[in-house]
Amino acid sequence: MTNVILCGGSGTRLWPISRTLMPKQFVKLFENKSLFQLTVERNSNVCDKQLIVSNAEQYFLALDQLEEIGQHNNSYILEPIGRNTAPAIALACMALAPEELVLVSPSDHLIKNETEYKKALQRAQKLAEEDHLVTFGITPHFAETGFGYIEADGENVKAFHEKPDLDTATDYLEAGNYYWNSGMFMFKAGVFLEELEKHSPDIFKASLKAYKNADKKDLVRIKLEDMLAIPENSIDYAVMEKSGNVKVVASDIGWSDLGSFDSLYEELPKDKHGNTLNPNLVSIDSKNNLIYGNERKIATIDIEDTIVVDTGDALLISKKGSSQKVKKVVEEIRKDSELHHIHLTGHRPWGTYTILEEAEGYKIKRIVVKPGKRLSLQKHHHRNEHWIVISGTATVTIGEETKILRPNESTYIKMGEVHRLANDGIIPVVLIEVQVGEYTGEDDIIRIEDDFRRD
Repeated sequence: MTNVILCGGSGTRLWPISRTLMPKQFVKLFENKSLFQLTVERNSNVCDKQLIVSNAEQYFLALDQLEEIGQHNNSYILEPIGRNTAPAIALACMALAPEELVLVSPSDHLIKNETEYKKALQRAQKLAEEDHLVTFGITPHFAETGFGYIEADGENVKAFHEKPDLDTATDYLEAGNYYWNSGMFMFKAGVFLEELEKHSPDIFKASLKAYKNADKKDLVRIKLEDMLAIPENSIDYAVMEKSGNVKVVASDIGWSDLGSFDSLYEELPKDKHGNTLNPNLVSIDSKNNLIYGNERKIATIDIEDTIVVDTGDALLISKKGSSQKVKKVVEEIRKDSELHHIHLTGHRPWGTYTILEEAEGYKIKRIVVKPGKRLSLQKHHHRNEHWIVISGTATVTIGEETKILRPNESTYIKMGEVHRLANDGIIPVVLIEVQVGEYTGEDDIIRIEDDFRRD
């Protein structure tokens, strides 16, 4: 069995923790592990291998986090742009043998009851081996308006329903044969593709063309023009709601999609006053609060049922029960800021950079390059750069000259000069970069040569 892990999505409902280049599935929220890592560990006990569908930026995050938990030799499909779940799953199934069993799982869900989870997988496997498309329906314990529902007659699916209002959700709960739509599935790769071709032939044909045209040297890289040609649609709309071959497995597995700070609050450990545990919190007569922040002290006085999220470059304060409105905040921020896109610390395949200070005409960064890695050979049109090595030994190429820089040594790169920074040593290189120029944006990078095949 192959676990197809879907890594798309930016998780904007958990902003400012989650951002486009560090979405919630890669944020380490639970005992220093991410939801992505927990997903891989959980499913590696029942699946022979993982096939990860991701975009290029998240691919490198996935590689790093898999290395941390000792998971290697996974397969990848890289999408240059997302087209929703139906094309992503189709591309994954095209990379597999038709008889291969496929467990499709989002990378950003929490499952706490692994015993019941394994039981649900065993039942789903039996149904999938009989050539059914299987979806997992989460047993509801309260009336939830934020999820779609599956109406069932035993294991037969009667209908899929959109997110209901509260009265309808209450009726669903009382009826006892309605389940939350989890977004998890199991089927044979070939069976899914047959149903996709039957019910959404436009998606099937465009996906097949994209897969055939893909670069498959070390992993599957879909070309942008081919990806754009695939109609955008979810697996529910494209296949599951149209097929007469769908079964549902009732699953009471301690599941949460962590789709809001209110749901995150329910899952995090708390102190005796109901505040989430945080070593940086000084709490005076405050209770039942979600307090998130690890960069500075957070003091609260006489507050209750509040969400406080501090990430260094952004601060969110909300009443509990209102955190679904965070999406509206992100819509406003997109108009004049990059705060929806990236944290102060950006993750790259070669390491990280952290913005220490930024103002008109200059930017100061702390750059960490992992052993054996190097930045692209590049140049800039609008800025000069000063590099000062703090620790490690840096190999610096400027024009035709290559030199070694050790701690407390520095160099200068003029605007327009071709240059590269590499770490040929066995410990990380840490340096301070000072950019000076009329424009210091991240898009002022002209890559001439790149080990990671980025555009």
